[in-house]
Amino acid sequence: MTADHGLDKRYLTMPHTERGMVIGLFGGSFNPPHAGHALVAEIALRRLGLDQLWWMVTPGNPLKNKADLAPLKSRIDACETLISDPRIKVTAFEQTFGLTYTANTLRLIKAKNPHVRFIWIMGADNLRSFHRWQKWRKIAETFPIAVIDRPGATLAYLSSTMAQAYSHARVDEDDAGILWTKTAPAWIFIHGPRSTLSSTALRNEHR
Repeated sequence: MTADHGLDKRYLTMPHTERGMVIGLFGGSFNPPHAGHALVAEIALRRLGLDQLWWMVTPGNPLKNKADLAPLKSRIDACETLISDPRIKVTAFEQTFGLTYTANTLRLIKAKNPHVRFIWIMGADNLRSFHRWQKWRKIAETFPIAVIDRPGATLAYLSSTMAQAYSHARVDEDDAGILWTKTAPAWIFIHGPRSTLSSTALRNEHR
């Protein structure tokens, strides 16, 4: 059990689930969260037919500079300010379990919720570097993945290492609503409105 960083205990436990739910998993450092993140969540809820979306605020990102990372509580508070849909559950349960890598997080989620269907959700900008994530193939083979379009990253699904490695597992966009029925590896690229906002740009503005 790790430090709670002054967080309300509800953020440190895994959100409640019911048998048969379809839940999207949207993880990131959200440093800071912005309207582009909210748009990805909104598109995922609408197109994937989700009962819930877990907005998972990570304690840290191994691929990013820790010195630039705002405190976990401030990032969670900012996320809560940004969203209004009651189906979105902001959570930092990874902090409780000392989880750093997505593959380990998904393994825990699957073990604790055997009767729930999950979809991993990420912006297309992350697809380009997905092969740099620890055990990225394990991630792709744990839950179906929905990749949501982001500015400048539309072609990433064609050229990325992940897209090429799992080209055989790509699901047609018209089947977004039944992605949850697919057995991983299965992934889909969802086109839609795009926001030009980025956390990096927002941080740079305030320096």
